[in-house]
Amino acid sequence: MAATTPSGGINPIEGFENSLEIECLARFAVDEYNKKQNALVLEFKKVLDAKQQLVAGFMYYLTLEVFDRVEKKKKECETKVWVKPDNSKELQEFKFFGDA
Repeated sequence: MAATTPSGGINPIEGFENSLEIECLARFAVDEYNKKQNALVLEFKKVLDAKQQLVAGFMYYLTLEVFDRVEKKKKECETKVWVKPDNSKELQEFKFFGDA
């Protein structure tokens, strides 16, 4: 995404709804969550919001809509995905709205 983002600040990503890169990061977050659960619990539906922060690489703050296959209902969650300078990715956080 835009390399002109000032260091440190969290900034909205314009046009994230049509960004294949953002969708890939969202799917990565859901896949990593499912791996940690050792089951295909969640199904990715769509990205509701996306922000980025310039760190050593980029930290992406994604708000997602997912379908919980166990509870059989849609849920919203917040994720943080760190894309490192070597382009490797790491899921930093995955939490559902309402979780403490």
